[in-house]
Amino acid sequence: MNTETPANVIPEGAPFSTEQRQWLNGYIAGLHSLSLLGSASSGPSTGSGTGRKEEPQGTPVLILYGSQSGNAEGLAHDFAARIRARAGGAALKPRVLGMDAYGDVDFSAEKYVLAVNSTWGDGDMPDNAVAFWNWLQGAEAPSLGHAAVAVLGLGDRNYRRFCQGGKNLDGRFAELGARRLRPLCECDTDYESAAATWLAAVLEEIDKELPAAVTTGGEDPNRSADIRKGDPWVALAEGQSRYDKKNPFPAALLENRPLNARGSAKDTRHLAFSLVGSGLEYKAGDALGILPRNDYDLADRLILRLNCGGNERVALPWGEESTLRAALVARLDLRRGSVKLLEALLRGARNPSERARLEELLSAPESDETRAWLDERDALDVLDAFAKSNPDPQDVIGAMARLTPRLYSIASSPKAHPGEVHLCVGIVRAQVGGRLRRGVASTYLAERVPLGTNVPVFVQPSAHFGVPENGDAPLIMIGPGTGIAPFRAFLEERQARGDKGRNWLFFGDQKRSRDFLYGEDLEALHGSGFLTRLDLAFSRDQAEKVYVQDRMLENARRLYAWLEEGAHFCVCGDAKRMAKDVDAALHRIVAQEGAMSEDKAREYVEGLKKAGRYARDVY
Repeated sequence: MNTETPANVIPEGAPFSTEQRQWLNGYIAGLHSLSLLGSASSGPSTGSGTGRKEEPQGTPVLILYGSQSGNAEGLAHDFAARIRARAGGAALKPRVLGMDAYGDVDFSAEKYVLAVNSTWGDGDMPDNAVAFWNWLQGAEAPSLGHAAVAVLGLGDRNYRRFCQGGKNLDGRFAELGARRLRPLCECDTDYESAAATWLAAVLEEIDKELPAAVTTGGEDPNRSADIRKGDPWVALAEGQSRYDKKNPFPAALLENRPLNARGSAKDTRHLAFSLVGSGLEYKAGDALGILPRNDYDLADRLILRLNCGGNERVALPWGEESTLRAALVARLDLRRGSVKLLEALLRGARNPSERARLEELLSAPESDETRAWLDERDALDVLDAFAKSNPDPQDVIGAMARLTPRLYSIASSPKAHPGEVHLCVGIVRAQVGGRLRRGVASTYLAERVPLGTNVPVFVQPSAHFGVPENGDAPLIMIGPGTGIAPFRAFLEERQARGDKGRNWLFFGDQKRSRDFLYGEDLEALHGSGFLTRLDLAFSRDQAEKVYVQDRMLENARRLYAWLEEGAHFCVCGDAKRMAKDVDAALHRIVAQEGAMSEDKAREYVEGLKKAGRYARDVY
């Protein structure tokens, strides 16, 4: 047997940087060493004779995650992997748990707790963190005076209550006596760099308190599968797809088909992309990330407002350089104004009245008045509101955020459409202040991408939203409007697998004659019996508006019976109103048909969530 560590196996000409090539060679060498250790350990034992593998030594670090779409969960596993893989600091033993498993934790014994929590909707906690948050606020909440805690929040600055979930946890931990290892880290949608910096700072604080580990070099055997969940270089080493959020695949647009009939107030498109040659894989329930481009007309108007030609070189806030026009089209978020943009305007303001108004808005930048004023305006509106100011173009560019990917629920099963991925996208257009506003990604896909043109895409896996593994389990799907997308995929997947479980779909929109998305396909599935029940709620087809939650209540007895028979309950669509109304209807049905109190009904629904039988993909 050759016991030497293999030489560098990644060729010099491979498409990696020097740092990546060195890391990959080291990683593969580590795997080789571990395989030798494994072979050696399979021989006669010279130890205590127990034959049991010893637990890794180190100070426990609990990493809790509250996750809606999977980002916080993935980040928590990535943190654990990085902690296991590091050398030179304190010996730490991380473990990762969802916040819904808080009942399995003895918080009186936890010395270090890291919490990664996302925010969705209007500042709401993610589904798997709701029960934990309620418990933390109650009389049974633990004293944390002995613990050191650090919180990282994920959010989207386009929402008023940015990172509210993380803020809630950080504040409550402090109220319970916990010592902050680091201040709350608030991350926008482009969170990777900030999260890595935060983790490094947290570990530095822990290292100050604990003795350094004694290391002998080499790969930590306990790195295990966790590292594979968060490290793209490992995916490269193991031959997995190299296409991801940082390196999207150029997918050719194959189809762009309207789903609404003529005369509809809406414009919804069925879009199909080719994944041939990408190596990308997805499952029903996952999302597709799209890297869009801004409206060209909006970019040109901003160039004129800045008295520029568009070819000027500018420095982007994260250090790259670009021409002004390229930055405005493909690199910067132009959708909403920001406090930083107001500050840039103030620096160039010469008109007394405009300067006074800017100072007024900036005197309380987090006030409802300032936030509402900014929410109603995009970058051009903000500049036009202060038409007499002459801001420096570089100042304006430096005040803008990065244009981030948009995630869309996948509307196809890979079993039904090999080599393709489908989306169901509502196109956003609105007249605001006398000017047509266009949704960034939706109109990019609908209007500015000809068939055959490549679109940068990546797959965003969903850890908790998907088809029941048990093909015999009944499935209830609530998907009005574009919320039908994943359930088209679910039905295709269950049909391709030959699942025998019953399927029940609630779909709704404005008018049946114009807005029955995928109507012919759904009626055919219903007619064949594969779609056991199809309940429709078209709000504008009668004087009194009817919604999917109304149809749920009309079928309360049967819906509860399905739940009692083991049905999974899945919801997709609008988070602000629909998802909350559906959730309220579900609680009401459980209380009514199960003859339960409100508290008992709440426990029943929480039990569905913990069992993985109540899942939501809401936005």
